[in-house]
Amino acid sequence: MDTLRGIECFVRAVEGGSIAAAARRVGISAAATSQNIARLESYLGVRLLTRTTRSLATTDAGKVYYDKVALLIHELELARSAVTDTEQELQGRLCIASTAAFSRHVLAPLIPAFNQRYPRLEIELTSTDRRVDHVQESVDVSIRIKQQLDDGMVARKIATVPTIFCASPAYIARAGRPSTPADLREHDCLVFRLAADGRFLRWGFVENGLRFDAEVRAAIISDDIDVLARLALAGGGITRLAAFVANDYLRSGELKELFTCDECTGFNAEIEPLDFYACVRDRHQLTPKVRAFMDYLVEALPAEWRVG
Repeated sequence: MDTLRGIECFVRAVEGGSIAAAARRVGISAAATSQNIARLESYLGVRLLTRTTRSLATTDAGKVYYDKVALLIHELELARSAVTDTEQELQGRLCIASTAAFSRHVLAPLIPAFNQRYPRLEIELTSTDRRVDHVQESVDVSIRIKQQLDDGMVARKIATVPTIFCASPAYIARAGRPSTPADLREHDCLVFRLAADGRFLRWGFVENGLRFDAEVRAAIISDDIDVLARLALAGGGITRLAAFVANDYLRSGELKELFTCDECTGFNAEIEPLDFYACVRDRHQLTPKVRAFMDYLVEALPAEWRVG
C-alpha cells in the first residue's frame, strides 16, 4: 500500500475535521480518501479515527500518531514547494492567517492584485485574533501585532501603523475630552482583550523617550476591534483604533480624534503605534511563495506605514 498517501489523508482529515475536507486538500475523492485511511489503519493494526455521519474524532492512538506524522507531511509539503516554486511560476496553496481587523481592512483589498500577479496560487485567508498553530493548521505565514508574537518564530516587521484615540461627538458632549492620558481613568474606556492570553491590549504612550501605559477604566471589553469601533460610534466611550479602522469614521465625522496637537496642553506625549509582523514557524518555511507575499505586502502597504 501507499503508506505515505494514507498518512497524508489521515493528517488532512484531522486538520480539516472531515473526510471531505481532507479529500479537497489532497485532490482525490472522499471515497478514495476514506479507503486510504482505512488501509493505513489496517497496516498499523489500530483505529486512528472514530467516524460517524456527522463527526470525526481521533482515537487515543490517533492522537499519538498524528503528533508523530503531522510534521512529516508538513515538511514534505515545504520541500515540494521549495523545489517547484524555484523552477516555475509560483503555484499551489498559500495559507495566510491574520488578525481579524488587518484581514478585513488591509489584506482583503490588497490580495486580489497579488492573486492576479500569481494566478496559479490558491490563497486561503484565515481571519482570527486567536493564536494559530502553523503546523497543525497548515498556515504558511501569519500576520501578527508585536504583542502576539511567539518565542522561536521568524518574524519580519512589515508595518508600523498609527493608533488613534477617538470617541463619538455624543460621548464628548456628555463626558468631555480627556486632556492627558491620566484623564482616561475618569472616562468610559472601550478596551480590546487579546484572545491568545486574555490580556488587555495596553494603551501606550511615549514621553521624553520613555514608554508608559495609561491607566484606564474598562467600561466595555471586546475581543473584536470592529465591535469596539461600533460601540464608540454608539456613544459607548473612548477607544483606541488602528488608523485603518478609524480613518473612515474620522473623515465622516462619526468619530472625533482625541489627544491632537491643538488640544495637548498638559503633556508632550506621542501615542504608541501598532507594529505588524509577517511570521513563519522557522526559516525553512520561508518558501518562494511566502517571500513573494511578504515582499508584495511591503510594496503595497501605504508608504507612511513602511519600515526600514
